[in-house]
Amino acid sequence: MGGPGPPALGTLAPMYGYDQNVGPGQQQYAQSQPPPQQQMPGGVGGVGGYGQQPPLYPEPSPPSLADAVRAFTTGSLTPEDFQQVFATSKVYCPRGDNPGFLALHNTQQPVIPMFTSLKELRRYAGKESKYFVITGAEVIDLLPTGYGFVLDMEGEHRIVFDAKAVEQMVDFAMRRMYG
Repeated sequence: MGGPGPPALGTLAPMYGYDQNVGPGQQQYAQSQPPPQQQMPGGVGGVGGYGQQPPLYPEPSPPSLADAVRAFTTGSLTPEDFQQVFATSKVYCPRGDNPGFLALHNTQQPVIPMFTSLKELRRYAGKESKYFVITGAEVIDLLPTGYGFVLDMEGEHRIVFDAKAVEQMVDFAMRRMYG
C-alpha cells in the first residue's frame, strides 16, 4: 500500500497561464506569454490563442461603377454584368430645392443626369451643387416612366440609357428577383 501518492503540484505537466511556483490552494494566474504554438504569425494572438488568419486568396472586389461604365462602353462587359454592378453601386444625382430627380428636357427624350462619383457630378454641376446618393437598384425602382438617364455626362465614357433601355433594366431586375 505504499505506492506513490498524487504527484506534488510542482511536478504536474506545465499548464500555460498558471504560476507553477505556488503551493496547493494558492494557485493563481500569472502574467505570462501564451505558449509559442498558440501565437499567430506576426505575434497576433486572439481569444484562447486563436486569431483570424487572412485568407490565402482574398475575394476580388467588384468593379467600381466607373470601371463598369468604361468596360460596358468598350464592349468588354455584358449588359447583364453591367446591370449587376450598377444595381449595387452608389449613384450621385444632382438635386434642386424639391425632392426628386432633376431631368433634362432639351434632349430627344427626357433624361436624368447621374454620376458614378462625386468628382464627376462636380465636373458637371459645379463645386457647390446639391446632390443625393442612391443605389442603382433604387434608380431603376424610382425612375419615372418614360425617362431615361445618362451616366457621367461630362465624362470620357458617357453612357445614355433611353426610356426603352430603362424598361429592359426593370424587366431584367424583376426576372432576377422573382425568377
